[in-house]
Formats: sequence, C-alpha cells, structure tokens
Amino acid sequence: MFTYLKTWLATHEKGQDLSEYALLIGLIALVVVGAVTLLGGDIAQVFTDIGTSVSGWGPFAGP
Repeated sequence: MFTYLKTWLATHEKGQDLSEYALLIGLIALVVVGAVTLLGGDIAQVFTDIGTSVSGWGPFAGP
C-alpha cells in the first residue's frame, strides 16, 4: 500500500506548478511588505516635501 502511494505521488505532478507559483508569489509579497515597512516613512517624507514645494508656487496664471 505504501509503495503504491509513493509511486503514485512520484508520477503525478499535476499540482506541482501551482504550488511553486504560490510559493513564489508568497515570497514576492513578503519582500514587498518588508520594503514598504523599511522605506515607507522615507517615501512619505519625499512626497510631503514635494507637496510643500508645489504649494508655495501660488495659483497658475496660464496663457
């Protein structure tokens, strides 16, 4: 019985690709969450600085 199960699992690879893609997506998501956690404050400060600079320009006097 155990030999049959081992042979069956070794020859049927139908769901292997799906599980590999799921692991890859999980790893990418983990890296993205880590990067956002580490760099989120710095990125927010850059956008705050840009907004402060732009708000000092005054109203647009187009042509």
